[in-house]
Amino acid sequence: MNTYERAVSLLHSVKHKFPYFDIPSLQIGDLTVKLPIVQGGMGVGISLSGLASAVADQGGIGTIAANGIGLLEPDYFKDGKAANIRALRTEIRKAKASSAGIIAVNIMVALQDFSQLVQTAIEERVDMIVMGAGLPVKNIPVAQMREAGIKAVPIVSSSRAAELIFKMWKRIYKDVPDAVVVEGPEAGGHLGFSEAELTDPAYSLETVVPQVVETLKPYSEEFARHIPIIAGGGIYTGEDIYRIMQLGADGVQMGTRFVATHECDADIRFKEAYVNCTKEDIRIIKSPVGMPGRAINNAFLEKAEVSKRSFTCPWQCLAGCRADEAYYCISLALNSARQGKLDRGFVFAGSNAYRVERIVPTASLMRELVRTYLQAKIKDVVRFDIDFSKVFHPAAIMTSPV
Repeated sequence: MNTYERAVSLLHSVKHKFPYFDIPSLQIGDLTVKLPIVQGGMGVGISLSGLASAVADQGGIGTIAANGIGLLEPDYFKDGKAANIRALRTEIRKAKASSAGIIAVNIMVALQDFSQLVQTAIEERVDMIVMGAGLPVKNIPVAQMREAGIKAVPIVSSSRAAELIFKMWKRIYKDVPDAVVVEGPEAGGHLGFSEAELTDPAYSLETVVPQVVETLKPYSEEFARHIPIIAGGGIYTGEDIYRIMQLGADGVQMGTRFVATHECDADIRFKEAYVNCTKEDIRIIKSPVGMPGRAINNAFLEKAEVSKRSFTCPWQCLAGCRADEAYYCISLALNSARQGKLDRGFVFAGSNAYRVERIVPTASLMRELVRTYLQAKIKDVVRFDIDFSKVFHPAAIMTSPV
């Protein structure tokens, strides 16, 4: 009898009717995602076709980040906009050639070439466009997206932002987004909060998710479709996934865990920064674009706080960036870090990056997340103690009714 059969036998021996012990799929309109896990878009070349296709192959949503993607091209400094479009098109095609799974593109609203990048994603028929770093309200080609079967998913950090987006979409497009990512203050990278709000419980993911659930109910009823909520920021284990889904989320967005995978598109030295950092190394910085961000401290950041680094702005890639006042170029710094040149840049990371112990295959990570989700669910439902490390092999996933 194998470990799975022993677990089923044990549950059968208890005189109680159990529910299905399985991790639910994520339904976004007519799009069924086998696992409710969205790999977060990590810009300037961290999540490209390699990582996105690997996650998609395992039943999640793999995401290519469009921000700074043109830095992969040799002519970025000559024509950044054209380089971005070409690189995005190339990475989408590579991802779709490598996987039959679900591929999304994350495009920042604050990008100067936001509209052109959205148009490129539509032309390449991605499955989903995730829009953050601003309110995706005006000049969104909703009709084109609908015709192409592409799901529209904004990122918000509050119920107020969700309400504003949905109200404006209803007024302008007579439609609403297909899902919402709710990103909390424990996320990595640029954050949609003031520095004071980052530690205020009123803005925690656990507080905001139920609020967004209530905010979207009237729109779900009016447009006769479920609008799933995807929670991100600080989600690290399957237990975290189970916990936030109990609060109303339909799925999760995760970035930090996927950086520490073999398939992540960044240099090995970028990934090792996660493995080697401590909790104290993770700090909040003030980005040159005027937003707080969470990163792993290093000599580059410490120097940037006291002296301006000489740089040439490639082009005005972000609408709100004031290059003449910045101490360094955020895109160039992140691109250097992507290549492992940490003396010229730094690594964005979520609050739990210090918990990363090793770099693993994406498939192993996904199995671990499913297994620990099921452990949390069984403990919550059955409420008796089992040493799950002896019952479940990491590859064994309970998918049958018992």
